[in-house]
Amino acid sequence: MLQVGDFRIHMINESVIKVDPGGAFGLVPRVLWSPLMPPDENHLVPMIHNCLLVQAGDRNILVDTGHGDKLGDKQKRFMALQRPYGTMTDALARLGLTANDIHLVIDTHLHGDHAGGNTRYDESGKIVAAFPNAEYVVQRREYEDAMKPNERTRATYLPVNYQPLVESGQMRLLDGDTEVVSGIFGHVTPGHTPAHMSIRFESNGEQALFVCDMASYAIHFERLGWMTGYDVEPLVTLETKRYWQQWALETGALLIFAHDPQRAAGHYMKDADGKASVIPVNEPFV
Repeated sequence: MLQVGDFRIHMINESVIKVDPGGAFGLVPRVLWSPLMPPDENHLVPMIHNCLLVQAGDRNILVDTGHGDKLGDKQKRFMALQRPYGTMTDALARLGLTANDIHLVIDTHLHGDHAGGNTRYDESGKIVAAFPNAEYVVQRREYEDAMKPNERTRATYLPVNYQPLVESGQMRLLDGDTEVVSGIFGHVTPGHTPAHMSIRFESNGEQALFVCDMASYAIHFERLGWMTGYDVEPLVTLETKRYWQQWALETGALLIFAHDPQRAAGHYMKDADGKASVIPVNEPFV
């Protein structure tokens, strides 16, 4: 468990997939990234799907929901999807919780690997909220983009993951930076998508940031020119990271990454020579 002031933050590795390095590293040459993230025999690299269960007083808050359980076998095989820690339900059970105990779901954005677990099929095959007692929140611009996908984005923007929640009134749309609940802030960090959010926690003088896909791996945060091939506005990503790099140095905040199998959390710090890097915090998943 990560303790940030009064917030208790549990990292949940909802799933692990294998991806083409062209997606994970974009234009970065193989000779540079491969020593840091060695590919497997099929020339693929791993991505975890780190979601957060945040306990704030008596409230249980979930940040992102992963792939969920609506994927077909063909999709799972294509991604080589594995669940070494079990499902989201399993992780919640290890914390003594069920889906009914979640009060709030914060979607950083609506890509299928972050919002797929928002909904599920019930016994009759109907799509229902996976967390029936929760309010869901996401940026309004993100929802609008997700409802009008193009040839680049339609494979990951799947209305079944969010449209029913908006129509039922269970999902609230945010307009810009928002203090979602006391001490938990959704900051628009554009680049990956125009309305992508990173989530900041502030309590008792301590801070943390769920970086999410502003920087999928810690190395993406360290190196401004490195970003994924999935970013729709890569040069915007670069400038977004420039701002948050400086913020991380000034605050000493804990950084939590969504997809890094090696450094899921750490602090961005300078060494004696002035070189900054993410120093990992070896905290286990739930």
